[in-house]
Amino acid sequence: MNTYKTIAGLGLLVACGGGVANAAESVRSNELRIGAYFVMYDAKAKDITGPFVPAGTNLDVKNVNTMYLAYLRRLSPHYSIELAFGVPPKTDTIGKGPATLGSVPFNGQVVSTAKWFAPNVLLCYTFFDEGATIRPYLEAGVNYTHFYDRQSTAAGDAVNGGPTAISLSNSVGPVITGGVTWQLPAHWSLHASYSRTWVKSDYVGNTAGVMRRTHVDFNPSAVVVSVGYAF
Repeated sequence: MNTYKTIAGLGLLVACGGGVANAAESVRSNELRIGAYFVMYDAKAKDITGPFVPAGTNLDVKNVNTMYLAYLRRLSPHYSIELAFGVPPKTDTIGKGPATLGSVPFNGQVVSTAKWFAPNVLLCYTFFDEGATIRPYLEAGVNYTHFYDRQSTAAGDAVNGGPTAISLSNSVGPVITGGVTWQLPAHWSLHASYSRTWVKSDYVGNTAGVMRRTHVDFNPSAVVVSVGYAF
């Protein structure tokens, strides 16, 4: 929370520092951005299969917030390339389905956790002239997601009948973004955007050789608010 307050305070300080952007300034080809990622999952999973798994046993994922970082390289007055990623958040996976499995609570329990490293490479088209104060933009590109630090919780181990190793396959998929830039004096700018990413993975839980599996489409959407510095 303190990180988001610091970012917001920096943005307000820059915004209050002067008037409209000066179109006569020399073109700057590089930009760094820092801000807040608000990630909302639209997760859909197949029912878990494996020994001793009743019908309707499924999983869901909790939304997360994290820090956003990006580097942009200007290609022309309207086109740029962006490399964007978030500080890998720890994401909670929760049980969905029967209230209990046997006598063990399941529905709504955090059964496992994982961190995501998920960079995006995007081609950006920005509307209007470079001297405009407000510039909408559209982006399309590719996302790569690697899951690591995968852990079964105590609740997950209890549901599975013992210590469980979790694996999640990597994902490569498309990402699209729409946003707007507010150009401030000198080097600074403010940005807000909404994106949609297609992320899918095969989940396997291994409990002493007993394998339980499902396929998950995470399909996160994200709202980003950030401050940019061009140089």
